[in-house]
Amino acid sequence: MAVVADRAFTSRSTLQRVEAGDNNVSIGIYAGVLQALGLLEGLSQVADIRNDSVGQALASADLPKHVHLRRPAGSSRDD
Repeated sequence: MAVVADRAFTSRSTLQRVEAGDNNVSIGIYAGVLQALGLLEGLSQVADIRNDSVGQALASADLPKHVHLRRPAGSSRDD
């Protein structure tokens, strides 16, 4: 634990908070720990919308069902 904390440039107590899933620990600390463990490449997968089916469903639910385009003033349908 001391080696990982040292390589992540953080304290052992903060590393314990990371292990416990404390959401008050900054993302930078989490990135440092992932780097120390050789897992930093996996961080990009966390933020990839393709891996977030719940987020996609919520975003789709917020989309309007119908979209009404506004025509510029002075234009007509015959143009």
